[in-house]
Amino acid sequence: MQIGILQTGASPDALRAEHGDYPDFFERLLADRGLTFRRYHVEAMEFPADVHECEGWLITGSRHGAYEDHPFIKPLEAFIRSAYDAKVPVVGVCFGHQIIAQAMGGKVEKFAGGWSVGPTEYDFGDETLRLNAWHRDQVTEKPESAEVVASSEFCQNAALLYDDRMFSVQAHPEFSNDFVDGLMRTRGPGLVPDDLMAAARDQFAKPLDDAGMAGRIASFFLTHQARSNGAEKLRA
Repeated sequence: MQIGILQTGASPDALRAEHGDYPDFFERLLADRGLTFRRYHVEAMEFPADVHECEGWLITGSRHGAYEDHPFIKPLEAFIRSAYDAKVPVVGVCFGHQIIAQAMGGKVEKFAGGWSVGPTEYDFGDETLRLNAWHRDQVTEKPESAEVVASSEFCQNAALLYDDRMFSVQAHPEFSNDFVDGLMRTRGPGLVPDDLMAAARDQFAKPLDDAGMAGRIASFFLTHQARSNGAEKLRA
């Protein structure tokens, strides 16, 4: 199944040589799970010609706010709504989670409670996953069409499901502890409280559940593909 990665930001220059850029992160996270990838740098206004150009879409994180006035924001929102209407599956992560919610009628803003950084536990109902966080913005009002499927003490709308068409998570399953440590060193000073970054580093010894989240994302895509293929056979 081919997934188009819609890149909405870039990893810091100081970390890119070692860790790669955001599409690299997702290709590593979802490797060997029956998915192939094609990249679109939508932040630079490189958009697919059509929502059917790939079989599914994944929207990355970004340093931008979904509510900010950047040239790519409105076209991306329109693309999201078109994909939803066409029943082409979409996954969003962090900024991707937020821009999907905003495009579908929800509200995104800087959270009054501040930042969430580092390994964080998310309650998915049937299991708790420990995933890295790096955000202050969050979905403060979910769209009517979205179901909350995970939350944390800090983030009520931590994962949202829109029927079987879109799935989004606030956490960063693609971020390793080493990369988050790099973010704290390069972007954190003066932006994220020092005590919060120190507390995050104290959690690095505990294992992450990024593989579990990767499984959920891959299953979302592949289950949608299998269901669509079955419907095509019935129509034939």
